[in-house]
Amino acid sequence: MEEVSSLTKRLSMADSADFNVDDADVPALRDILARIAATGYSESAVSERLSLKDINDLQMRALPIYRTECLSARTSLDTAIDLFLLQGTIRVEELDGLFCRRDRDVMLRAKILSIDSFGSVRANVSLYPVRDHLVFSDHAWPQLFNAEYSTVPYDQVMFVGTDSRWLARATVRQPVRTALDLCTGSGIQALLAATHARRAVAVDINLRAVCCTKFNAKVSGFHNIEVVAGDLFEPIGNELFDLITANPPFVPSPVDGIRFRDGGRSGEDVQRRIVAGLPSHLASGGTAQLVTEFGERSGEPLTDRIRQWLGDAPMDIHVVRLRTHSAAAYAIGHATGDDPETFLKSVEAWATNLRTQGIVRVVSVLVAFQWSDPSLGSPWSRVDEALPPRRDAGAEIETVFAAERTAQDPRLQEKFQRCRLMRTGPITLLEGVVLGSELPPTCQATLMGQALSIDHRLNHLERDLLKFLDHQMEGPALLSVAQQASMSEEILFGTIRSLLGKGLIRLIDSGL
Repeated sequence: MEEVSSLTKRLSMADSADFNVDDADVPALRDILARIAATGYSESAVSERLSLKDINDLQMRALPIYRTECLSARTSLDTAIDLFLLQGTIRVEELDGLFCRRDRDVMLRAKILSIDSFGSVRANVSLYPVRDHLVFSDHAWPQLFNAEYSTVPYDQVMFVGTDSRWLARATVRQPVRTALDLCTGSGIQALLAATHARRAVAVDINLRAVCCTKFNAKVSGFHNIEVVAGDLFEPIGNELFDLITANPPFVPSPVDGIRFRDGGRSGEDVQRRIVAGLPSHLASGGTAQLVTEFGERSGEPLTDRIRQWLGDAPMDIHVVRLRTHSAAAYAIGHATGDDPETFLKSVEAWATNLRTQGIVRVVSVLVAFQWSDPSLGSPWSRVDEALPPRRDAGAEIETVFAAERTAQDPRLQEKFQRCRLMRTGPITLLEGVVLGSELPPTCQATLMGQALSIDHRLNHLERDLLKFLDHQMEGPALLSVAQQASMSEEILFGTIRSLLGKGLIRLIDSGL
């Protein structure tokens, strides 16, 4: 097993910002963020300038390509991207094109920037655009240009990357009284929650992350964020929250090398405790959302494991599978080593750990929880597959919960008599037949225009009903058509419930 020395864990990151700022410099730092934003420094502009479909497609190994092919014009935006996102080195003359002398001095005092004796400027931390915000955190590739260490420091604050953006895009954005973000890291989820919560609480066990979140709250001008150090729910006692978010350590790792990443040998050490704590801390009517990875084992549905962690708590669970990695690919992707022998030994250690845990694949997921409605029967669990969201999808998560509850409503047949049915929107139907085989035809339906493009398998009755609903139709009229086709009410309502739950059709009250 690969071991991490205590020296690595104690690295002080002396060349990095300490996320401390004098209160007198806070107004200037806010002006600096505004000046950077004025260059066009945003998710969409960065993606366009680097020829990316989405900022999550950024690859740090492609830095030379970005600089040569995308940032050669050296506009103010180019310079900002190179300095604050790509960990580049610029000349003092370029810095002068972005900031006045006062701003430069403020960033030097705050250790955001360093200037060497040759006039070369580096950013000690990165600045990440997320939705309408700019957030400071440690570099995505801290080893780059740094002779102090060759591995990621143990107390590194998680950069704003793929997982952070997925959660930011999928979080339900309803006005709430209180919000809680666990394993907060840079504090990005807490900052976003503070825009629609009267009070947001950010918790992290890593003291450096606590300092980073406090720094971001200050310079972003938020006064409704409380940042506390502690182990998950421990610092907040018995308080209930309307929104709970978390991007916990989840990697099933044979080493304890990076605090924000490694979740124990199974990957479940932290996420299991978060899920187990939800029943005691999620308010009635609230939503909890996690972005994480799960190691999948043969014959064990993910929802069974999550339900076990919840205990007897009556919560509805929605899982969206975003990406799947084979165990072999996962081991190779996480292995380290500067020479072939060391690298292959690391691959063996990672692969052995996954095999010992019974993990055959690792899946990236978004998981959402809400309290069940006792009038609708037993809590439900649902698993969908979708491409990762490239824009806000919180409203679609809410729609899933609403659709499932409509489908489970025991009064559905009663409501059906005074409602109209219609398709939810434009739907793509893909039908397939295997020629030369007795396999039945398959049909897949996808609601168009969604941030989470979920594919639904349909049986022939669901397909036929979707095709039939070219326009809104009164419930009694549809029932009459079904009776003429010798379809029983039981089969009709089973088909309707299924399509309602999938969100492909909806009921409209006729007002009768």
